[in-house]
Amino acid sequence: MNWILFWAGLAVGSITAIAAGLAAYGAARWADSTRALLFRLEGNRLPATTSQYDADELEGLPAPVKRYFRSVLKDGQPIIAAATVEHVGTFNLNPAGEQWKPFTSKQRVVTRRPGFVWNARVAMAPGIAVYVHDAYVDGEGILNPAILGLFSLAGHIDARDLAQGEFVRFLAESAWYPTALLPSQGVHWEAVDEHSASATLVDGKVGATMLVSFNEAGLIESVRVEARAALVDNIVVPTPWEGRMSNYQERDGMMVALTAEASWLRPDGRKPYWRGTITSIAYEFPSSRAC
Repeated sequence: MNWILFWAGLAVGSITAIAAGLAAYGAARWADSTRALLFRLEGNRLPATTSQYDADELEGLPAPVKRYFRSVLKDGQPIIAAATVEHVGTFNLNPAGEQWKPFTSKQRVVTRRPGFVWNARVAMAPGIAVYVHDAYVDGEGILNPAILGLFSLAGHIDARDLAQGEFVRFLAESAWYPTALLPSQGVHWEAVDEHSASATLVDGKVGATMLVSFNEAGLIESVRVEARAALVDNIVVPTPWEGRMSNYQERDGMMVALTAEASWLRPDGRKPYWRGTITSIAYEFPSSRAC
């Protein structure tokens, strides 16, 4: 019996050591790939077109859009060149049901040329994590979830659809760095009704248009696109998508939504899959570019 227990303990110890070694190796490889993505993102930065917001540029905008900028910005607000955002939240791994898992993430955003790298860690089980890169860099969309940072779970999405879908994310999240939504930063606004307007942004061959709805306080309440590439049973299906925003607080003189939820709007109803809260956000302005 002692001999059996000895070899059983040795086997368990060996498996634990292998698992720990794989986890460490995967984390190191993932860190390297994250640095490479960030290097590409920073390498495509362009100089700012202007250093600060001038309220005169609101002239001619739809009424709810004017109210929004007057609610979240002060005249002379420095234009955001880049931001580093950290989140905590939950991610639903089951499109047909409820399988929410906690995640932490760090996101780097550059407003010109538009791009971001979202680097997340989703806790699947004790000792097992899925690392995720979700990014838009140099006109390319990137989506790569990988167990332990080693074993990719990515489905196949056409490069053009993926780029467009990731660019939608950039535009939708611009409420976190609101000067990026100004006309001077390339966003074209069109009136819809007294509580909503459409926003369009183009980056080279990639473009996105979203319906933006504002609450009674003039703040962005939700954003919606009518067709974003979604994987359904390993088939890409253009699907309506919605982001909801709440918990506005002041950051660097701007009102910013710190809580958000992303959902697919499927024929059988609204299906949330991402819920997150910003735990920290650091802005970089044209005159304060980090080294």
